[in-house]
Amino acid sequence: MALSRDQMAIRVARELQDGYYVNLGIGIPTLVANFIPNGMQVMLQSENGLLGMGSFPSEANVDADMINAGKQTVTAVSGSSIFSSAESFAMIRGGHVDLTVLGAFEVDVSGNIASWMIPNKLIKGMGGAMDLVAGADNIIVTMTHASKNGDSKLLDVCSLPLTGKGCIKKVLTDLAWLEIENGAFVLKERAPGVSIEEIKAKTQGRLIVPDHVPEMVF
Repeated sequence: MALSRDQMAIRVARELQDGYYVNLGIGIPTLVANFIPNGMQVMLQSENGLLGMGSFPSEANVDADMINAGKQTVTAVSGSSIFSSAESFAMIRGGHVDLTVLGAFEVDVSGNIASWMIPNKLIKGMGGAMDLVAGADNIIVTMTHASKNGDSKLLDVCSLPLTGKGCIKKVLTDLAWLEIENGAFVLKERAPGVSIEEIKAKTQGRLIVPDHVPEMVF
């Protein structure tokens, strides 16, 4: 069975390390804030100017002025700081973010990512995605393995306008965890109950399947 949005966030949260500064993109990545392991000190950074973002608020403690880059209401943890978006982007561009998690439309075997526009469709803009993929070495892409039409999003060559070139090494889809190595997607883990045959069928780019590919455990 394909991973739920929460399961994808839980799997990404396993990549966190104590002391990390982490930027979470819009969509599934924002859910990672709800699954930080107990006892781990992680500072979540929002590109609109918040360092120390907490989990989503309950109805009782919503502050309409406290939002993330996706305009969702959030909370702030003890020790957080608020600053201008210019300072936030200086932090990103200066390489001071340890991990970036963001969504994408397409990723290819060269580590290229297309995440900001589909031609002839209305878009809100690229946001901070280009800065994030250029300023961070450790990036995790989260997305569905295929489109609603069944077309693969893991390609030999991206067909959409690129956000960044050669910057992606780790991809989590609703079917699998893959890493990009030597011009190929390497299958590292698969979602519970998802067959290797299904992953092969929905991966258009070159795929390497090791002898043993464990199922994720939740």
